[in-house]
Amino acid sequence: MSQKVLITGANGQLGKELVELFTEKGFEVYGFGRDKMDITNQAQVQEVISTLKPNTVLHSAAHTQVDLAESEPEQAFSINAYGTRNVAVAAEAVGAKLVYVSTDYVFDGTTDEPYNEFSPTSPLGVYGKSKLAGEQFVRDLHSKFFIVRTSWVYGKHGANFVKTMLKLGKERKELSVVADQRGCPTYTLDLANAILELVNTEKYGVYHVSNSGNCSWFEFAKAIFEEAGIDVNVTPCTTADFPRPAPRPANSILDHMSIKLNNFNSIRYWREALNCFLKNN
Repeated sequence: MSQKVLITGANGQLGKELVELFTEKGFEVYGFGRDKMDITNQAQVQEVISTLKPNTVLHSAAHTQVDLAESEPEQAFSINAYGTRNVAVAAEAVGAKLVYVSTDYVFDGTTDEPYNEFSPTSPLGVYGKSKLAGEQFVRDLHSKFFIVRTSWVYGKHGANFVKTMLKLGKERKELSVVADQRGCPTYTLDLANAILELVNTEKYGVYHVSNSGNCSWFEFAKAIFEEAGIDVNVTPCTTADFPRPAPRPANSILDHMSIKLNNFNSIRYWREALNCFLKNN
């Protein structure tokens, strides 16, 4: 009997990747966008999940517009915190495993060390606070969960930094990119594969999932143009040069301690993943 997987946020950048991968691997996949299941509507979430009775719920739906969240905190908390509560309660009621996709923004970025899964959280902005509230609901209300924190996500679906750089690289000969924020780029295909590996086990807990290694946005941009063979002069600038509504963690490098300690496959180096993405898309 095939395993039933329900995916929230199925029209999003990661959601689409999860739908494709789990379908390809022979799972019975049910993908829901907001049009079919609004996670902020508890009755609707309970009805859908109790009817389908999935074995696993992959919860990737979120309010991810970091700057917009600052001006609409109630919307962010409604989706990221209470929406996650609704999914967690309904998934627990049918005995499904739950994957909650979280973020590097749960950290304030003030330390020089990479953050492991046991590092204290201290989000700076509304987005990070609302995602952390979602994590807490998952911990409190679900018994078989994987909280997957990721960062700097890009892939073939949706808008992302890599696509933006490729577009700008065709339009301009010079670009300034922030050099004082460091993190770990994450290719959605590698993230989806890691999630697949997790849900095939009962090694529940918190996991940091990003491509290995780290870079600044400036180094990431330079690598994108080098790998794509586009000639652009990229100059470094500071976060202060480009003020944004939401504060960003200066350091959001994720350490993969849980992946190592639970003997999961290590995730390939970020530049190798970038090269693969550019070649195949």
